[in-house]
Amino acid sequence: MTMNRDFSSVTELAHDEVSQEQVERLAHRYLWTGGYCVGRDVLEVACGPGQGLGLLAARARRLWAGDLTPSLLGQARAHYGDRIALLEMDAQCLPFPAASLDVVILFEAIYYLPRADVFVAECRRTLRSGGHVLIASANPDLWDFNPSPYSVRYFGVAELGGLLAEAGFDCTFYGHLPVAAVSWRQRLLRPFKKAASDLGLVPKTMAGKKWLKRLMFGGLVSMPAEIDARTAPYSPPAPLPVGQPDRRFKVIYAAARKPLGGEIKQR
Repeated sequence: MTMNRDFSSVTELAHDEVSQEQVERLAHRYLWTGGYCVGRDVLEVACGPGQGLGLLAARARRLWAGDLTPSLLGQARAHYGDRIALLEMDAQCLPFPAASLDVVILFEAIYYLPRADVFVAECRRTLRSGGHVLIASANPDLWDFNPSPYSVRYFGVAELGGLLAEAGFDCTFYGHLPVAAVSWRQRLLRPFKKAASDLGLVPKTMAGKKWLKRLMFGGLVSMPAEIDARTAPYSPPAPLPVGQPDRRFKVIYAAARKPLGGEIKQR
């Protein structure tokens, strides 16, 4: 299967009108990741326009980032200049030597990969012993889940845990944005959102979704070109049991560690 190279129409770009929740969701995943990156050699895959790269660069020893879509990389380069090493790359073929990285990051993109198992194998190959692959993804186990266009397969906690464990990683999972804490407007409109999704009435592009965002969230804000620790309040995500579907949180995080003591043998 050939991977679609242009994800700009389904990516939140700088200065797009978005909900405050989207900004907080973006900031939270980078703030969560930051603790793993201090003094480390870090790669973010599928970085898009790179709103979180400045935060990562301030904490990492070295940072690289890449994306498959040239227009998204162009936006990141225009903003960061030579501050960040930006590469055009495919998540399924990372241009790094074996055991050369400490952290590999993939946010809101694993569901676009034709072969997620190949990406995980590339993480295993390029990570040093004790290194981490950090993944954030929308939670497909919610009853009103709406898949993104171009998506291939979504992974809930159980499926993602199996994928990572098969490659020999030790996994920890977390949840962010509890469904029970969303606004009254979102709770009221969830059944209508589900019906629209089932009927194929949800717009496919970010531009087309603006009216739906206004309906669900009220007023919109401008997506920043670069986030930092002041962009949104941060509290640690909630631990989740491994191997069980989660239906409490909108976002799931996976921190998968390559064990110490040598290279992982393929199973």
